[in-house]
Amino acid sequence: MQQTLIIFKPSAIERGLTGEILNRFLRRGLTIAGMKMIMLDEAILREHYAHLVDRPFFPDIVKSMTASPVIVMVLRGVDVIKVVRAMTGATNSREAAPGTIRGDYGMSGQLNIIHASSSVEDAEAEVNRFFKPEEIFDYTPVQTPFIYGDDEI
Repeated sequence: MQQTLIIFKPSAIERGLTGEILNRFLRRGLTIAGMKMIMLDEAILREHYAHLVDRPFFPDIVKSMTASPVIVMVLRGVDVIKVVRAMTGATNSREAAPGTIRGDYGMSGQLNIIHASSSVEDAEAEVNRFFKPEEIFDYTPVQTPFIYGDDEI
C-alpha cells in the first residue's frame, strides 16, 4: 500500500478541527500507520519547505507553523497520495472546492489547515523526515476487505 504524510497545521489544531478532519480520512477507508504531536522549529521547516525558503513569505510560514504544536500522521491506502490530495483541495483555501477539507474549513492561502504529500518521492522523504521506522506500523485493519476489492490490494 502507498503511504503519505499529513500535517494538521496550527490553524487546524487551534480551531479544534483535527477530529473532524481525521474522521473524514478514516471514513474514506484510509489507515493510520503513524501519528504524533510535535512542535516544529525553523530548522525542520527550512528542510520541509526548502523550495520556499528564498521566497519573501517564508518568515510568515515559519511564524504560522510554529504557532502551536502540529499533528503529523502517516496514512496508508491504495493511491493514497492522489486520494488525500483530492480530499484536501487547492492550496489556497479560498479556491478549494466545497466538500474538500480546505474548501470546507479554510479561508486562507497560508493558514490552509493541512499539508499532504504531493508525490511518491515527496511522501517518502517527508515520512522519513518526521518519523523513525519504528514509529510506522504495518498492519491490516479488519475492515480492509470491505473497503477494497480483492484485486485492488
